[in-house]
Amino acid sequence: MVERAFAAFKNRWRIVDDKPHHPYPSQVGIVLACCILHNWILQWGEDEFVPPEHTWTGNPASDGVIDIEHDNRTWSQIRDGWVGHMFANRGNSRV
Repeated sequence: MVERAFAAFKNRWRIVDDKPHHPYPSQVGIVLACCILHNWILQWGEDEFVPPEHTWTGNPASDGVIDIEHDNRTWSQIRDGWVGHMFANRGNSRV
Protein backbone atom coordinates (compact mmCIF):
# COMPACT_ATOMS: atom_id res chain seq x y z
CA MET A 1 0.00 0.00 0.00
CA VAL A 2 2.77 2.42 0.93
CA GLU A 3 4.69 1.65 -2.27
CA ARG A 4 1.59 2.34 -4.35
CA ALA A 5 1.11 5.67 -2.55
CA PHE A 6 4.70 6.68 -3.30
CA ALA A 7 4.32 5.54 -6.92
CA ALA A 8 1.19 7.69 -7.34
CA PHE A 9 3.01 10.62 -5.74
CA LYS A 10 6.04 10.22 -8.03
CA ASN A 11 3.81 9.84 -11.09
CA ARG A 12 2.04 13.10 -10.30
CA TRP A 13 5.24 15.02 -9.51
CA ARG A 14 7.97 13.90 -11.89
CA ILE A 15 10.45 16.33 -10.35
CA VAL A 16 10.50 14.01 -7.31
CA ASP A 17 11.31 10.98 -9.47
CA ASP A 18 14.05 12.62 -11.56
CA LYS A 19 17.72 12.79 -10.73
CA PRO A 20 18.12 15.77 -8.37
CA HIS A 21 19.89 18.78 -9.83
CA HIS A 22 19.02 21.21 -7.06
CA PRO A 23 20.95 21.78 -3.82
CA TYR A 24 19.83 19.54 -0.95
CA PRO A 25 17.88 22.24 0.95
CA SER A 26 15.95 23.01 -2.26
CA GLN A 27 15.21 19.31 -2.74
CA VAL A 28 13.66 19.17 0.72
CA GLY A 29 11.51 22.21 -0.10
CA ILE A 30 10.45 20.70 -3.42
CA VAL A 31 9.32 17.46 -1.78
CA LEU A 32 7.42 19.37 0.93
CA ALA A 33 5.73 21.61 -1.65
CA CYS A 34 4.78 18.59 -3.76
CA CYS A 35 3.36 16.83 -0.68
CA ILE A 36 1.28 19.87 0.23
CA LEU A 37 -0.04 20.25 -3.32
CA HIS A 38 -0.65 16.50 -3.60
CA ASN A 39 -2.71 16.49 -0.40
CA TRP A 40 -4.57 19.62 -1.52
CA ILE A 41 -5.50 17.95 -4.82
CA LEU A 42 -6.60 14.77 -3.03
CA GLN A 43 -8.87 16.80 -0.74
CA TRP A 44 -10.20 19.46 -3.12
CA GLY A 45 -9.63 17.98 -6.58
CA GLU A 46 -7.73 19.40 -9.52
CA ASP A 47 -7.37 23.16 -9.47
CA GLU A 48 -7.50 25.44 -12.48
CA PHE A 49 -4.57 27.45 -11.11
CA VAL A 50 -2.22 24.47 -10.70
CA PRO A 51 -1.52 23.26 -14.23
CA PRO A 52 -0.46 19.67 -14.86
CA GLU A 53 3.31 19.32 -14.55
CA HIS A 54 3.74 18.06 -18.13
CA THR A 55 2.51 21.47 -19.38
CA TRP A 56 5.09 23.47 -17.42
CA THR A 57 7.76 25.30 -19.34
CA GLY A 58 11.11 26.14 -17.82
CA ASN A 59 12.62 29.57 -17.77
CA PRO A 60 14.82 30.33 -20.75
CA ALA A 61 18.45 29.53 -20.02
CA SER A 62 21.12 32.01 -21.00
CA ASP A 63 24.13 30.46 -22.73
CA GLY A 64 22.91 26.98 -21.75
CA VAL A 65 23.27 27.77 -18.03
CA ILE A 66 20.25 27.31 -15.81
CA ASP A 67 19.68 30.42 -13.72
CA ILE A 68 18.55 28.85 -10.45
CA GLU A 69 18.11 32.20 -8.71
CA HIS A 70 15.80 33.45 -11.47
CA ASP A 71 13.93 30.13 -11.43
CA ASN A 72 13.50 30.33 -7.64
CA ARG A 73 12.21 33.92 -7.77
CA THR A 74 9.79 33.13 -10.60
CA TRP A 75 8.34 30.02 -8.96
CA SER A 76 8.20 31.77 -5.60
CA GLN A 77 5.94 34.41 -7.15
CA ILE A 78 3.79 31.76 -8.83
CA ARG A 79 3.57 29.76 -5.59
CA ASP A 80 2.58 32.86 -3.60
CA GLY A 81 -0.20 33.53 -6.10
CA TRP A 82 -1.48 29.94 -5.77
CA VAL A 83 -1.37 30.11 -1.98
CA GLY A 84 -3.25 33.41 -1.95
CA HIS A 85 -5.93 31.97 -4.20
CA MET A 86 -6.24 28.73 -2.23
CA PHE A 87 -6.63 30.48 1.11
CA ALA A 88 -9.01 33.09 -0.29
CA ASN A 89 -11.26 30.27 -1.53
CA ARG A 90 -10.79 27.69 1.23
CA GLY A 91 -14.34 28.12 2.46
CA ASN A 92 -15.75 27.35 -0.99
CA SER A 93 -15.98 23.57 -0.82
CA ARG A 94 -16.22 21.67 -4.10
CA VAL A 95 -17.58 18.57 -2.40
